[in-house]
Amino acid sequence: MLEDAEREVINSIAETMDLYGVTPSIGRLYATMYFKHDPLTLDDMKNDLGMSKPSMSTAVRKLQDINIVKKVWKKGSRKDLFMAEKDFFQYFSNFFGDKWEREAKLNLSSINDAIKKLQEVLHDEEVNEKLKQRAQQDLQQLEEYKSYCHWLERLAHSIETGEIFEFLPMKEANREDHNES
Repeated sequence: MLEDAEREVINSIAETMDLYGVTPSIGRLYATMYFKHDPLTLDDMKNDLGMSKPSMSTAVRKLQDINIVKKVWKKGSRKDLFMAEKDFFQYFSNFFGDKWEREAKLNLSSINDAIKKLQEVLHDEEVNEKLKQRAQQDLQQLEEYKSYCHWLERLAHSIETGEIFEFLPMKEANREDHNES
């Protein structure tokens, strides 16, 4: 019964980890680690999942890169030990907050550069009217895009500071889950 319950969640986590840029097999590794209450060595993981040690090492490194698995230290152990992040709210905040902040900053930089070039086109007396109209349309679109990017920055900031949880409290999410069951 216990193993069936864990297996069901492991399978669903493995299938949805593509959202975080990992394959289902790497997702399965994370999900299996999620249900372990003690740190694991690569050998432990290899035995649990039947993957080769090099594949396991690559998978663990990928999970470390996205900060969902951490290397931990245990007194007396000479082997590397790893533990899965158990706080999905923390992981979500780190993962998506960083990605959204990066998207906003990168795009705002490009938008601002493009706006300067488009304004040059609009002020250039040698540019024909059709090209100026296109530049004006591009400017209007970029202003809307810029608005989205500023909103995305605010969203990322609200995640980073935890302010988002004032609007979407974690406890309400738990209560809704109980109502659906």
